[in-house]
Amino acid sequence: MSNFKVEITGINTSKLKVLKHKEMVELFKEYQNGNILAKEKLILGNLKLVLSILKRFNNQKYNLDDLFQIGCIGLTKAVDNFDLSHEVKFSTYAVPLIKGEIKRYVRDNSPVRVSRSIKDRAYKIIQYKDEYLAENGFYPSNAEIAAHLDIEEYEITNALDSLKDPMSIFEPIYNDGGDPIYLMDQIMDKKDLDNDKDALISLRKALDKIKPREKQVLLERFIIGKTQTEIATSLDISQAQVSRIEKTAINNIKKLIK
Repeated sequence: MSNFKVEITGINTSKLKVLKHKEMVELFKEYQNGNILAKEKLILGNLKLVLSILKRFNNQKYNLDDLFQIGCIGLTKAVDNFDLSHEVKFSTYAVPLIKGEIKRYVRDNSPVRVSRSIKDRAYKIIQYKDEYLAENGFYPSNAEIAAHLDIEEYEITNALDSLKDPMSIFEPIYNDGGDPIYLMDQIMDKKDLDNDKDALISLRKALDKIKPREKQVLLERFIIGKTQTEIATSLDISQAQVSRIEKTAINNIKKLIK
């Protein structure tokens, strides 16, 4: 294979046909007029979309044959629901649907059991983000997701984090050329719980003493999980200003809890 280093059993992926835009348009018109053979040609002519997405899973412990089949389900859904009148490229519409199917499969087969309610919330968030991206060409902000799903913004981060793959406690998380630091080195020591409680109390008191905008930025950054760009948009200021406010707030907190 020349372009795609993904091996799928029984398929010579280097020889897969890629449809041109004009061919796609004609085939969609035929399919939407009832020609089932056109649907098959559309799917076969876009299999490299699935392969391009699978490349990110190539070095992970997933069965690529299974993921390819799941990706094809997403591709089929995209072909079935694509609307030529939207004047959006098929790949722009199809990629989020293919990714969504693969991500759902991976999460459903995670070795860690997650509460069904949290899982359902995460899927709704992902579904809305994919639909929003397909329609608008960019992802919605956390505030828009929260408003659409009638949830708090912090619930978005919690739900999505709950679906992340588990990490081994022996996973190296830092290495500057010397001895690596492993995750287990960062796990809380229960012997220091009293000290941690004192630190938490001090932190809460310090948050009440800094400026309201500094507190707001810290809470949105580290509790809700917003990016500096998202905060800048909501406050109608620049990202650089948000960065300065965040840095000042952290320095003020450090001074207050010493």
